[in-house]
Amino acid sequence: MRKVLLIVLVLLIAAGAAFANGNGDEGKMADSITIHWAQWAPADYLQQLSNLYTEESGVEVVVEQTPWETFVQKYNVEMIARSDAWDIIIGDSQDLGNMAINGHYVELTDWVKANNVDKNFTPASMQSYSEYPAGSGHYYGVPAEGDALGFAYRKDLFEDPDNMAAFQAKYGYKLDVPADIDAMLDIAEFFHDPDNGFYGISIYGDNGYDSLVMFGEQMIWSYGGELGNYKTNEVDGYLNTPASADGINMYKSLFAYTPPAFNDAFFVKANDAFTAGIVPMTCNYFAFLPALANKATSPYADDTGYFPVPPQKGRDGVERQFSSLGGQGASVVTYSKKQDTAMSWMDWFIREDVQMEWAKLGGYSCHSEVLKSQEFLDAAPYNPAFAVTLNIMKDFWNVPPYGEMLESFSRLIGNFIIRGNGTAEEALQATTDEWEAILSK
Repeated sequence: MRKVLLIVLVLLIAAGAAFANGNGDEGKMADSITIHWAQWAPADYLQQLSNLYTEESGVEVVVEQTPWETFVQKYNVEMIARSDAWDIIIGDSQDLGNMAINGHYVELTDWVKANNVDKNFTPASMQSYSEYPAGSGHYYGVPAEGDALGFAYRKDLFEDPDNMAAFQAKYGYKLDVPADIDAMLDIAEFFHDPDNGFYGISIYGDNGYDSLVMFGEQMIWSYGGELGNYKTNEVDGYLNTPASADGINMYKSLFAYTPPAFNDAFFVKANDAFTAGIVPMTCNYFAFLPALANKATSPYADDTGYFPVPPQKGRDGVERQFSSLGGQGASVVTYSKKQDTAMSWMDWFIREDVQMEWAKLGGYSCHSEVLKSQEFLDAAPYNPAFAVTLNIMKDFWNVPPYGEMLESFSRLIGNFIIRGNGTAEEALQATTDEWEAILSK
């Protein structure tokens, strides 16, 4: 009897371990898997793409979508509950550290290296969508939707002979795609005509989450500042520097040329100002730029050009070029009972031919060969700028308390940029103090 009980106990322990590791279907394919993502066009494209996987494998793929407003909160709640509702999550880059540290994502380091994912996808995308901690060589996902900030501009206005002559006379150089951020400020000033309902630029304001942070951090980086040392969690001496202040002051200068009531502007207002014909250029995530190339949604589609965030020389004379990263990586859920099938989808998704198809559908591939191909560069008018941007993008802190840090930056830096209180130096010092307190916890 004892022997029988021992055997039963061993079997129960083994079954429990298999369940805990999500390997209940080890060695066989499940009939379906569920991928969780935010509710937007790229998720629709992923469903279309995954239908091709279904044709190849017979495995049904359901891309479940949650509105952006509750997306991150929803999957965090489900992961804390150790839910097996989803097999793969296309999660925000900023939340990668939280998911990894708390054991919600399967570590994929061996798989990444065995399949050369770290060599086939751009270094910046691997670091931001896959690796945690930064520089550790430990991976928890694969780049799924690359995204970062870029610009659109009205070619008809930039190429108008009268505008070109007037700009040349005032600034002493040709009106063109801005060669640096200083030139972008000149262009915004030149076109700004509020008395006639026209303004210089549309950029993000303070929406209380990350809009102001995303535009602000790329200004800091462009002038030679940093958000901190991600390896040591130090902020003092990185964020509160003259270089960072230069970037924040430029943000404030640009913001002076935005349309009225842009204090809370994010991607919708940025696009709307452009399609309404009241600004000559706008900054937005590349994921939202297709609407500007679509005649159904923009009357200026045929006259719209695109460019990456311009470079800028800092006070040290060094030219830098950075863009704030958005986008998401695909990660396998630790609590999934269908991990083998989920990994089969991941094996399929990283193939170069699948990544090319992903790009054709409208997804933003981070695969290096796809980005270099003429087929990709010719597929959409904004793709050449996107290909450049994927090599200059940087991410916000992806540590677990990133949400507190976003709120702190938005509140304190926004108090200067949007509301005009104090100085850039004071705002950066206050943010430095709060961030160090947050990180020390």
